[in-house]
Amino acid sequence: MVKHLENENFEEEIREGLVLVDFYADWCGPCKALAPILEELDDIKVLKVNTEDHTDLAVSFGVMSIPTLILFHNGKQLGKTVGFMSKEELESWMDSLK
Repeated sequence: MVKHLENENFEEEIREGLVLVDFYADWCGPCKALAPILEELDDIKVLKVNTEDHTDLAVSFGVMSIPTLILFHNGKQLGKTVGFMSKEELESWMDSLK
C-alpha cells in the first residue's frame, strides 16, 4: 500500500509494523522510475515523502540525494539506501535488514 505524507503525521505513520519511506521529488527521474516498483510491493506499507514539501523531515533524516529509502520497524530505523533499485534489489535489501 503506497500512501503520501499529507501533513505532519510522520511519526504516527511509521509507528507500527514495517514501513518503507521513500523520500522523493516530482522532478527526479530515478524517483519516477522507482514509483511503479514501490506500487508492486504488497506486503509492506510504503510512505512517500516529497522532499520539497517536507524539507525539515528530509534534513532530519540526512537525506542528501533522492530517492532515499528508509526502512522502519515499529518506528525504529532499520536501514537507509540511496538511489534507484530494481524490485529484486529492493526486496533483497529489505530482507537483509529484517
